[in-house]
Amino acid sequence: MADDLRTRFTAALKQAMLAKDAARTSTLRMITAKLKDVDIAARPSGVDKVPEDQIIAMLRGMAKSRAESATLYREGGRAELAEKEEAEIAVIESFLPQQMDEAAMQAAVAEAVAETGAAGMKDMGKVMAALRAKHAASLDMAKAGPLVKAALG
Repeated sequence: MADDLRTRFTAALKQAMLAKDAARTSTLRMITAKLKDVDIAARPSGVDKVPEDQIIAMLRGMAKSRAESATLYREGGRAELAEKEEAEIAVIESFLPQQMDEAAMQAAVAEAVAETGAAGMKDMGKVMAALRAKHAASLDMAKAGPLVKAALG
């Protein structure tokens, strides 16, 4: 399954190059370069190509850092740079799985709390681990944290 996203990156890059879409081509090249770095970093642990869940985590990290940069650029009055970052985010997010909406997140949190038998804040780690194991690709853990706190608090 790990080759699925890799194949999509390659196909999208070819398509962007043929369409002479410089911005998209640049972002896709950045993604493939970052993926190569992640693969190389994983080699000492005996992994040639990182699994898809790590690729998704890498993409989320890339999108998050660009969102932070865009915010800083907007605050600094550099709208053109913020727009460039936001365009890169759009390309990156096109490869991410669909995120859960608020209602689905709350249902997943309630289910994880019930599964783990969590009784209070001391069980938050157990609940977060259960969520990560079951919904890692489609659940934003940063948004899940406050929901888990509310459910346990």
